[in-house]
Amino acid sequence: MSDEPQLIDGGAAGTGDRPGAGDGNHDTPHRADGLPAGKPAKGRKNRPQRTGWRRLLPTWRMVLGGLTLIILLVAGGLVTGYLLVEIPAANKAAIAQSNVFLYSDGSQLAREGKVNREKVQLSQVPKRTQHAVLAAEDRDFYSESAINPEAMLRAAWNTVTGKGKQSGSTITQQYVKNYYLDQEQTVTRKVKEFFIAIKLDREVSKDEILEGYLNTSYFGRNAYGIQAAAQAYYGKDIGELDTAQSAYLATLLNAPSAYDVVAHPQNKGRAVARWNYVLDGMVKKGWLSRAERQKMTFPTPSEAKVASGMSGQRGYLVEAVEDYLTSNGIIDEQTLARGGYRITTTIDKKRQDAFVAAVRDRLMSKLSSGREVDQYVRAGGASIDPKTGKVVALYGGIDYTKQFVNNATRRDYQVGSTFKPFVFTSAVRYGSTTQDGQTITADTLYNGDNKREVIGSGGPTGYAPANEDDVDYGDIDVTTATDNSVNSVYAQMAEDVGADKVKQTAIDLGVPKDTPDLHASPSIALGPATASVLDMTEAYATLANHGKHGNYSLVSKITKDGARIALPEREERQAVPRAAADATTAILQSVVDGGTGTAAQGAERPAAGKTGTAEEDKAAWFAGYTPDLATVVAVMGQDSNTGVQKSLYGATGLERINGGGYPAEIWAQYTAGALDGQPPTDFDLRLEDGSDSAGGPENTPQSPGAPPPVVTTPPPGVPTDPTPPTTPTYEPPDLPTSDPTIDPPTDFPTDGPSTEPGPGDPGGPGDPGGDPGGPGDPVDG
Repeated sequence: MSDEPQLIDGGAAGTGDRPGAGDGNHDTPHRADGLPAGKPAKGRKNRPQRTGWRRLLPTWRMVLGGLTLIILLVAGGLVTGYLLVEIPAANKAAIAQSNVFLYSDGSQLAREGKVNREKVQLSQVPKRTQHAVLAAEDRDFYSESAINPEAMLRAAWNTVTGKGKQSGSTITQQYVKNYYLDQEQTVTRKVKEFFIAIKLDREVSKDEILEGYLNTSYFGRNAYGIQAAAQAYYGKDIGELDTAQSAYLATLLNAPSAYDVVAHPQNKGRAVARWNYVLDGMVKKGWLSRAERQKMTFPTPSEAKVASGMSGQRGYLVEAVEDYLTSNGIIDEQTLARGGYRITTTIDKKRQDAFVAAVRDRLMSKLSSGREVDQYVRAGGASIDPKTGKVVALYGGIDYTKQFVNNATRRDYQVGSTFKPFVFTSAVRYGSTTQDGQTITADTLYNGDNKREVIGSGGPTGYAPANEDDVDYGDIDVTTATDNSVNSVYAQMAEDVGADKVKQTAIDLGVPKDTPDLHASPSIALGPATASVLDMTEAYATLANHGKHGNYSLVSKITKDGARIALPEREERQAVPRAAADATTAILQSVVDGGTGTAAQGAERPAAGKTGTAEEDKAAWFAGYTPDLATVVAVMGQDSNTGVQKSLYGATGLERINGGGYPAEIWAQYTAGALDGQPPTDFDLRLEDGSDSAGGPENTPQSPGAPPPVVTTPPPGVPTDPTPPTTPTYEPPDLPTSDPTIDPPTDFPTDGPSTEPGPGDPGGPGDPGGDPGGPGDPVDG
């Protein structure tokens, strides 16, 4: 092999056959392209090499390629979905089955279901009614496509951020769901709905879709379609409805049963707000003049015509069970109405019959057709097993076909002094002290004088509630104040504990946080809140269960076509410390033993309870429990024709009705019958140090004042400052996000027979001495 330098491009090294030859720089290294090393080739630039972590970063070509691939995949998926998903035949909702409701022992309670529908042509539906529906559900229906991605994203965002589950569906999508699919909330159903809606929008006219939607939508009262709804709510054909009535029917589409203001009078504020939203939308779209809008008043519908098969208690029980299923998201309202479900309730037939008998024997048998006030008397009751949370009996009224509103679940009557135990529970829970630093126990002394002004950390608050019959008690302990339901003591205690903490304790025990008039002010102690009988039963069941709370249940099993439907698991938690709950039980035993609730001794069992009377004696309550059963009974006054709440003065020939009368008597008879055959059980009241009511380690009997204070960290959001505001803050109910905000009420209920100046002034009605702006306080008996 020659020792000469090797040729790179065919020429000898150092010759003129390539650039740089003969320049004398024979030591310069060259590249394969003939250029000196380090010199860029023609048309190239020097680029820094990607080293280290920089090699992990995507280039712009990679990003662009990835985005292109994603777009192609999405587009391909949409095309594939559109081609594969066919418009199916209509579902079989029109031939829906009945729902069968069973008692807990499997015997039949009721059978309900027969779809009420009468199809109409779009030309039969007045334009005002069509416009009301569009204003409520889809204002741009005629100009938009079948899918509104912006609305879907907004609804998803609102759901994720806690503003409530919302639908982003257009009317076309809703019609597809009603007519072709079902109401199940699954990804598969939503995907089918998406593609069917797009196809349908291309193949049929907007008028055909709107007509189908109006004929398939559910309006409550078992009414499918706009014509059936017109008859169910106003007894008219669709062509006879005026604009205000049409707007109300459109309102129902958002929450059919909840917005039935006859069945659920407590929801009227929400329904009216939604109704206003519909009318305002019509004005905004130019479908209604502002002048016509201003003249309209809310068109309260007529009472529902109830099938005879729902007579007696059956209708109330079926309604309560259906509300339970829909409000807990187990089955949506429209799917449930289509039927085919076999529902085993928690209602115990023996106990249900005992409740009906107790109300009949102790109250209804005393009514006379010759006394006008007796025509106003109604009763409601609920009973829960505190260990399981099962509702074992529910009394909704004398007859569902005669009194449509369920008195056990309505939320429009003040609970009165049945709320006071929650104040004491809160005091023990937080280790609260009086204004002079004394720990609050059952033995703590308070001034119980009539119209005694409540004192806060900053001095007098201007709030001085009256005691029943204006009695002055002087210095009394908390047990005696509870026995006699002394308003002045409990208003001061609420101030000492902190009204925000009292409110939080009530919520933790089971009172819904959105309960009307559940305001954080000293007047909270006197019970202006309007929780339902069932709500209060759940809270008292928590006390009976030593402070452990689990939501109540009304259904133990549900099947369709032999397959079981999943029910939510009952989650139990320690809502308040056991010492706080048991200390409350101890003083409530004293109420039954020698206070206002002595009539409850008729149960002949260890019992704890509290009486309550609403302002102007419009309702009287007894809430009580044994270790085995928590039950609340309320007697209410209401004009059946107008729905207006009425005072019970003079009912059954008595001067007045209070919680210690008929409610406690009904409670006693029912409890005795419901627990017949079970041996009486003593309360197991334990103290923090381990002693108990049966003797404990040191054989020390429980006394009402014995439990030491239990200091716990307040729940999130509860201020540590025990001094609450003296003026309650109005809290509007939850509304759909598109609804306008409800203005705070300008009037509060007034208290008892007071004739002093109006609310907001010292000495205003319901708040003698003044609770600026505060709600009227019930005067308890």
